[in-house]
Amino acid sequence: MKTFVIIAASGVGKRMKLEEGQSKQMLEIGGVPVICHTLKAFEEATTVEALYIATKADSITQLEELIKHHGFRKVRAVIEGGRERQDSIGNCINLIEDEISRSGVMPDAILVHDGARPLIQPEEIDEISRLSALYGACVPATRPKDTIKYIGSSPEVFGETLDRNRLLQVQTPQGFAPETLIESHRRARREMWYATDDAALVERYFPDQKIRIYETGYHNIKITTPEDIFLAEAILAGLHAGKKQRD
Repeated sequence: MKTFVIIAASGVGKRMKLEEGQSKQMLEIGGVPVICHTLKAFEEATTVEALYIATKADSITQLEELIKHHGFRKVRAVIEGGRERQDSIGNCINLIEDEISRSGVMPDAILVHDGARPLIQPEEIDEISRLSALYGACVPATRPKDTIKYIGSSPEVFGETLDRNRLLQVQTPQGFAPETLIESHRRARREMWYATDDAALVERYFPDQKIRIYETGYHNIKITTPEDIFLAEAILAGLHAGKKQRD
């Protein structure tokens, strides 16, 4: 099967407390930039044919140099992202639509991934691709470890306790049938309606489309705060150790 992948790598990392102009995608884990770990996983996934990356304008040259240095062959384009994450993904969707128009070939699925999730594994990507093509939509998620409560009538008190058995923490890559994702973004752009992830767009514009759950482990973290770098280092070491044992 053939999967196209959009990687959103425009985050400025406000919660990382980085200096002006720094990108969390370029922070290092195990001596390698975060974005390179991410790209390596998709490069090794057998279902992935093409990668489209949206990043900050001043990061494009540096990212292109990294791609060349590491020999990533599946990257089709590195382009400037938009004002919001959704705008960045929309810019990549425009390129994919052009590619489909030129080739006349529709991919089996389009996946959207956060560049700051560097520990996704190639076999997980392949399974999400397969499920996305089969069911029309698939989103990875984990079960929350903590009890979750609503905020009450004022910000200082708790309200209702939610049933943890019915909650999932959503991750990426999120996969969709190409027509569904493209049309969802087209309608959202027309209405100027923004969501926190692509699944929410599909839920709004294609309410009959069921989204398949792909339950992952707890390794697929997003680099958001300074503590996440240390956590990612430990997870990466564990993944390498497990791979050596299997080999």
